[in-house]
Amino acid sequence: VQLQASGGGSVQPGGSLRLSCAASGGILNTYVMGWFRQEPGQERALQDLVAAIRGDGTTYHAPSMKGRFTISRDNAKNTVYLQMVNLNPEDTAVYSCAARPGPYIYSRVSDWDYWGQGTQVTVSS
Repeated sequence: VQLQASGGGSVQPGGSLRLSCAASGGILNTYVMGWFRQEPGQERALQDLVAAIRGDGTTYHAPSMKGRFTISRDNAKNTVYLQMVNLNPEDTAVYSCAARPGPYIYSRVSDWDYWGQGTQVTVSS
């Protein structure tokens, strides 16, 4: 199982980015897909769940990011997306996608089975 994240970069405050995570090697449409982010200085094991989506399309978004971040998935392409708008410097982090068998969504890193390599998002003026 492989997860390949892409779409990170540097943007100014107020800008937007869309992250993509392509899954291959056996990720089923029943898997839950999620995005985590590791802020500067934060331990990997303690990184925060940003959003998650089940195979049926039901979603979870962290309250602090709700309204600005939107997760979606295209099961035919085995790809999950994270659309981020109105970014601010506090959103600067390494964003990683992850997967686990459904249907439950957990916020702890240790509860997720598969991980992508992470993509850097930097928000600064």
